Amino acid sequence: MSENILLKMNHIRKEFPGVLALKDVSFELKAGEVHALLGENGAGKSTLIKILGGIYSSDAGEIVINGQVATIDKVQDAQTHGISVIHQELVLVPHMTVAENIYLGREPTKRGSRFVDFKKMNRDAKEILDPFNLDFKPTDLVSNLTIAQQQMVEIIKALSFNARILVMDEPTSSLSEKDVDFLFDNIRKLKKANVGIIYISHRMSELMQIADRITVIRDGEYIGTRSSNETNNDELIAMMVGRQLTNYYTRTFGNPQEKVLEVKNLNAGSFLKDISFHLNSGEILGFAGLVGAGRSELMKCIFGIDPITSGEIYVENEMVTIKNPLEATKLGIALVPESRKSEALFPEQSVQYNITIKSLDEFIKGIRVNHSKEGAITREYVEKMDVRTPSFNQLVGKLSGGNQQKVVVGRWLATKPKILIFDEPTRGVDVGAKAEIYSIMNDLVKEGVAIIMISSELPEVINMSDRVVVMSNGRITGCLPREDLTQEKIMHYATQFVFT
Repeated sequence: MSENILLKMNHIRKEFPGVLALKDVSFELKAGEVHALLGENGAGKSTLIKILGGIYSSDAGEIVINGQVATIDKVQDAQTHGISVIHQELVLVPHMTVAENIYLGREPTKRGSRFVDFKKMNRDAKEILDPFNLDFKPTDLVSNLTIAQQQMVEIIKALSFNARILVMDEPTSSLSEKDVDFLFDNIRKLKKANVGIIYISHRMSELMQIADRITVIRDGEYIGTRSSNETNNDELIAMMVGRQLTNYYTRTFGNPQEKVLEVKNLNAGSFLKDISFHLNSGEILGFAGLVGAGRSELMKCIFGIDPITSGEIYVENEMVTIKNPLEATKLGIALVPESRKSEALFPEQSVQYNITIKSLDEFIKGIRVNHSKEGAITREYVEKMDVRTPSFNQLVGKLSGGNQQKVVVGRWLATKPKILIFDEPTRGVDVGAKAEIYSIMNDLVKEGVAIIMISSELPEVINMSDRVVVMSNGRITGCLPREDLTQEKIMHYATQFVFT
């Protein structure tokens, strides 16, 4: 790793009305280094990166690039200084080719005309792609690529601007383990080319694999920087939350016996085949598998979003037909989906609106709205979920990821569910919010609620589940009791049908 300092952010301060987002934060990045930026949701990471990327301007402090003070007032200024931010939600045009996405808005034209020179564009794209030995071509449609390949298109696009500083925000949140390895291999190639990478992730195990140094921010303040080979998870967590999280995974295991849900021989479309399992009250039934195994698709069938072709579903020993989510909700089933932003939240609506939207019958009778009752429901679940919000009228899109997730859970708890399906409950939330969500889940099962938890994080599955169902290629390949839960056994069943 080069000792050449690419970037220094010195004593950065940023204040919004009523909120001091950053207070005297400093950060540096070396050429050929992966420097992780770590902190709870709301710690100030995003604000710092938005200042670097030209979305916000700082109130105080300076940015130094290659030894020169830089003025970055807009996104174009950041690009001019060789800075590119690759966001968690990729910004690509799916029906266009790889080359067209890379050069979108700056396509080369044929001499003396306004017509795009596609040959030159494809040739230039191939030149940038070749060093990475990627298994797709400049002429391939982006819609035909995997998520990991699409991320590489974003990276190549950034390099086409001569970027020397890359910011990667939660780059592995939607990737399988195989795709993570693919991404890390290419990050190492970027390091060898002396590109500096700012890496943001809540997955602690990843940071130890890929990061050279880790800087922690808490409550808008710089806490410290550690070399990844001289620290550990416990120290980093303590730096993030200001205390030791000795009881990170919270579970009280009982002996649940009462069956509340049973699925028999379910088939859906051409993918889900012969699915059978049961769920008991007061237990967490984990669902594990690789990306694309069919876990989310199965839960959408149970919740009435997608139709089933054949099979039977029993709720409390009574066979039911669930044609839509309303029918599922009436049966006491709730689903917290994987993507809260696109499938669960109304970001431009208030916390109160988002919590009470599924409980309208509780406070609306005819044309009369009982605002007192509406407020009481909101207060109950804001307090129960410990949602950190300045008011019930706060736009939910302005909350941190962990608080957004707690709002979604609170909405469904307000419906008094018997069966609660969590699809990736802690994806994109910080370690403190994870611990709180685990505690909430534990309290729910102690009250007799039955929980299905889909998770791609094996430590989460192993530590929180009473039993684990493993899926691969649209089928159940194994069901493991708690005493048999190991990463090796889960991965054995998760890959059982991958190559058949």
